[in-house]
Amino acid sequence: MPRGQLKRAALYLRVSTDGQTVENQRMVLLEVAERRGWPVVAIYEDAGISGAGGRDKRPGFDRMLKDAARRRFDVLMVAAVDRLGRSTATVSVALAELAAAGVEPYSHREGMDGTTAYGRAMLNMASVFAELERDLIRDRVKAGLARAKAQGRRLGRPTISGATEAEIRAQLAAGTGVLKVARTLGVGVSTVQRVKGTAAAAATL
Repeated sequence: MPRGQLKRAALYLRVSTDGQTVENQRMVLLEVAERRGWPVVAIYEDAGISGAGGRDKRPGFDRMLKDAARRRFDVLMVAAVDRLGRSTATVSVALAELAAAGVEPYSHREGMDGTTAYGRAMLNMASVFAELERDLIRDRVKAGLARAKAQGRRLGRPTISGATEAEIRAQLAAGTGVLKVARTLGVGVSTVQRVKGTAAAAATL
């Protein structure tokens, strides 16, 4: 990049489930880019896609790395290093590809950028601890489920009565929106969506 030229920034945004949104990540990173004087030239998104998947399962991630290799931006900004991937290996490979392309990674949560070898090493270490934290959480959840099962507690999503389900179907059939049905009957939005999906599937039989 010629001396004095502004660094071109790209954002990579990812959330693991459809119930989450990338908007908070977008807002924070755009604010940082503006503060640092980095024009944002590209935004890549993978919404509702796990970081455990490879490049073939993450189209935004794949497109971002290809554009990095084409030198289309100088800095890649992420809200946290685990947005790049859920394993240390995935993050390390991504950081290596970005470094080979001359792209500097910036991770907001960790407050780290990859303009130096030290910064890149710290980003790799952050990915190691993020993976460890996920493994510990997973182990605690498994232990909790096993304990609940041993105590005879029923696991899984709570059920609703037949009358409530019938009322949900009736209100949906009358054209009432999912959110309003959920508020009116005091049930979760996911419950209404499940009933709606079941009704739609039955209608196609």
